[in-house]
Amino acid sequence: MPRLFDEKTLRKLEQLSLVAHKVRAGALKGERRSTKRGTSIEFADYRDYVQGDDLRRLDWNIYARLDRPFIKLLEEEEDLTVHILVDASQSMDWPLDDPLDISPLDVHKFRYAQRLAGALCHIGLSTGDRVTVALLGGDRVIGRWGPHRGRGQTLRLLDWLEDQQPVEQGVTDLNAALADYALRGGRPGLLFVISDLFSPEGYLDGLSALQGRGYEAGIIHLLAPDEIEPELAGDLRLVDSESGQGQDVTLDGPTRGLYARRLREWRDEIASTCLNRMAHYVAVETGTPWENVILYALRRAGVVR
Repeated sequence: MPRLFDEKTLRKLEQLSLVAHKVRAGALKGERRSTKRGTSIEFADYRDYVQGDDLRRLDWNIYARLDRPFIKLLEEEEDLTVHILVDASQSMDWPLDDPLDISPLDVHKFRYAQRLAGALCHIGLSTGDRVTVALLGGDRVIGRWGPHRGRGQTLRLLDWLEDQQPVEQGVTDLNAALADYALRGGRPGLLFVISDLFSPEGYLDGLSALQGRGYEAGIIHLLAPDEIEPELAGDLRLVDSESGQGQDVTLDGPTRGLYARRLREWRDEIASTCLNRMAHYVAVETGTPWENVILYALRRAGVVR
């Protein structure tokens, strides 16, 4: 299998950084910038002076010009822990007839997830963050790389990612797998789950377990183009790739309309739930170039800049 990225792509990713809004920073100062206000020498903004503020942070030049006291706010350099969790369940091995190589037009869900995971991890490694990537299968963590820090770890990361494959059988219990990681994942930080969310019991309890441990969580929800707009028609027997259970269906115009509506309602419900729980949510069709997810969708979410 060829490498996930070429050198040109890696250099572009190195111009970005990951941003956390809720998690605490580590003690080690890194290269990234926090959205919190700290005590470094990097200017961020002004605010009005209030009684009790440290007078050493008062801008006397502004006071002399405006006769009003203002406090300088400074950005804090800090260490961030980044966790990327990749769903490696059987349903992520889709489409089944996808070619083995990875191309810009690749729509295979697991290989698309590998690219997103690799890109996010490389951004974190390039800015001095502590990075861990883990694979989820069945009801637990089935593989893990890290935590590691430093740009020099990228090639080892990509080698590890490229060797991973989806599990061959078993029903996904995403709640249990996420709860397993919440207990054993190490220091909380910015965390992304990359998954199709095809889990009979859902994901909400697992998300709660992560947030309860202090993780700032986000979901990157992957679906393949033919899962959004099925190309099938007529009388069919559909078989669940994980449980093996079958269902006879007739796919006609009204059924397609019902499917599209329920799919839209499902994604809207997930987005609303994540918003209410202050978790990030990005819905992705794998026909979209993966770099658009990083450069546009995650930037709009405020976690990449």
